Amino acid sequence: MTQMLMDWTLPEGDELIAGVDEVGRGPLCGAVVTAAVILDPLRPIEGLNDSKKLNEARREELFPLIQERALAWFIARAEVEEIDQLNILHATMLAMRRAVLGLSIRPDRVLVDGNRCPVLPMPSEPVIQGDGRVPAIAAASILAKVARDREMQELELLYPGYGIGKHKGYPTPEHLSSLKVLGATPIHRRSFAPVREALAAGPVTTVMEEVTTGGSGVVVIP
Repeated sequence: MTQMLMDWTLPEGDELIAGVDEVGRGPLCGAVVTAAVILDPLRPIEGLNDSKKLNEARREELFPLIQERALAWFIARAEVEEIDQLNILHATMLAMRRAVLGLSIRPDRVLVDGNRCPVLPMPSEPVIQGDGRVPAIAAASILAKVARDREMQELELLYPGYGIGKHKGYPTPEHLSSLKVLGATPIHRRSFAPVREALAAGPVTTVMEEVTTGGSGVVVIP
């Protein structure tokens, strides 16, 4: 079992601390997903850690536990269009802000994984490698990761041939090769270089609904 680093000390007292993390900054397609979590100190959750250090089965086990035992949690996102309009950094900050403001309880302080924080109406602090150091951030990373992974599995059904369900949109050799052959889809981020190159070189792939069968197919538009 992986364990969290213990070199981070939470503020003393009865402050409500929200942990915030994101998933999906690097992929070529899909939304960037964020989560904010306020843990209940009276209902600890064993095994919290950076979502990347947990296997899929363990993340799926922890997902409902976090939702059940946390004092408050909220999953938010910034869509592909927002990423292309704002850039990935500002879109991520927007999604993090949405996650915090979506909490049913207002936290006294917010700890954000990484080296910067979104603009918030309460004190906030960035924590480098916070998903492995602060339990609330670890919990947020798990919620965001599971939510986004599930969404990418669904998008695989709408846009077959790209391997989205497997690589979750990251620029793997398989994904880059599919972009060259099939072209970009509406869920691809136009502001990312490999997608721009695919758009310049080839067709656009869209989803075609098949009303008679209730299924969906893919049509390539030159």
